[in-house]
Amino acid sequence: MKYNLFSYLALALLMALAGTATCHAEKNLLPAIDVATADYHVVPLPDSISMQRGRGFLLDGSCVVTTDMSDSDMQRNARFLCDYLRDDIGVSVRVSPSSVKGKTIVLRLNKKIPHPEGYRLSVDGKGVVVEGQTARGVFYGIQTIRKSLIAADGQQPTTFLLPAVVIEDAPRFAYRGMHLDVARHFFGVDFVKQYIDMMALHNMNTFHWHLTDDQGWRIEIKRYPRLAEQGSVRPYTTLGRNSAIDDETPYGGCFTQEQARDIVRYAAERFITVIPEIDMPGHMLGALKAYPELGCTGGPYEVEGHWGVFDDILCAGREETFRFVEGVMEEIMDIFPSEYIHIGGDEAPRTRWEQCPRCQKRIADEHLVGDADMKAEARLQGYFTKRVERFINSRGRKLIGWDELLESDVDESATIMSWRGLEGGLVASEKGHDVIMTPTSHCYFNFYLVEPHEWGEPFAFDAVIPMEKTYSLDPAPPTLSLQARSHILGAQGNMWTEYAQFPSQVEYQVLPRMGALAEVVWTQPGRKDYRQWVERERTLTLLYKKRGWSFAPHIFRK
Repeated sequence: MKYNLFSYLALALLMALAGTATCHAEKNLLPAIDVATADYHVVPLPDSISMQRGRGFLLDGSCVVTTDMSDSDMQRNARFLCDYLRDDIGVSVRVSPSSVKGKTIVLRLNKKIPHPEGYRLSVDGKGVVVEGQTARGVFYGIQTIRKSLIAADGQQPTTFLLPAVVIEDAPRFAYRGMHLDVARHFFGVDFVKQYIDMMALHNMNTFHWHLTDDQGWRIEIKRYPRLAEQGSVRPYTTLGRNSAIDDETPYGGCFTQEQARDIVRYAAERFITVIPEIDMPGHMLGALKAYPELGCTGGPYEVEGHWGVFDDILCAGREETFRFVEGVMEEIMDIFPSEYIHIGGDEAPRTRWEQCPRCQKRIADEHLVGDADMKAEARLQGYFTKRVERFINSRGRKLIGWDELLESDVDESATIMSWRGLEGGLVASEKGHDVIMTPTSHCYFNFYLVEPHEWGEPFAFDAVIPMEKTYSLDPAPPTLSLQARSHILGAQGNMWTEYAQFPSQVEYQVLPRMGALAEVVWTQPGRKDYRQWVERERTLTLLYKKRGWSFAPHIFRK
């Protein structure tokens, strides 16, 4: 390491301005040290950032992370922080018991923190303290530390200055979700874990995993082995937007139950819950290919190579259908410990039910009478959903479905995921349903970000959602009654993969939009500012680049 007077004077001035009295050099032999300063204005923006007078904290390789080593979650948090500092900024620190002396970053639980996912981050010349009511809250404090150091890393420093501060932070919504469809195009274990890492960076806590659809069944069910053997493979994939030609190439992929359990464990370590979606009664051609006796006509059926909505759905008049659904759900709930189980319920044409003698008999037997508001077949879907919900409830779980469930006489206990705009969710919340907002108008990340001809965009769904639109979302607008607002659990970004064949395409579609949504669901509305967010997000892209993640650059080119 070289020595020069200029470097010494520069460091002395910086430390004086920051109130820092710490240095690792001998009195008469001070090395040249490049020091970079952390910036706490991260994405999502914390609730309160109170800069303090006095000394800041110099972070370098001599620092130690301490925590209660008897708490496995806190011990893992400490390891994560060490890994982040090493991988993101090149500073190697170690974990030690909480009794260690010296320069420390302390991670600890504090039951006085008011929010279960909230944290307090305190920095002074003695050290850094991250406190949370739970280990989950501490984890989000760790994310703020790592993101505050990203811009500083661009200077290639050897030491980092964390200015004295007290940050008090907590999320606005309890449900902060991202969705990934692996049915249309399959993405393996490594990428799903990467997707979870992307979510953790943005303080997201729920991964909605869309596992089945007309184009492929993607999860092993031991009781029904043909789902993986036959239902997971389609004979071809259409070219473009349902063109008249296809690639003439079989396409498949399926997760074993052990792989799924591994992903659930990986997510849980990052305080992310995995909610599986097994779509029913529609979008079931993968299952009908494997077990044609579950359909109204008996088949034959084929796993679909085109995109869209198809008439063949599960037969609600057959008892075998319900035995199948319950058998599948038994194994799904054994793999996924989530409170919620998603059953889809969307885009289920009732054409076959209208013509099926078994379904018509079920309608008569259950006294499902149509009227001006709802046809009998719609009430049959309500019967189907309620019966599945009772089974899920009997195992201590709750049902989520898309907003079409509101058109089928569903019970108030069902949670509604509102995708066809905000209106369905607003109506559902007023009726007493819990609601997750994921409207196509704001949250469909498979849509273009700009007009495709402007930048030569990769092929995507034929609609445009500008970044400002996503950022402007208010899942619980003040026009709702207080009672209805209490039913808005949060919001979610959806990534459907009809036109996303490769991991880099998924990354490009969801980043930096995930950063915009993160601020929607975490930051209080009064602290949001789109232009300021763009600059903070620009800094976060430095970490995207370091991790090798693709992202859409449009908002930074204006």
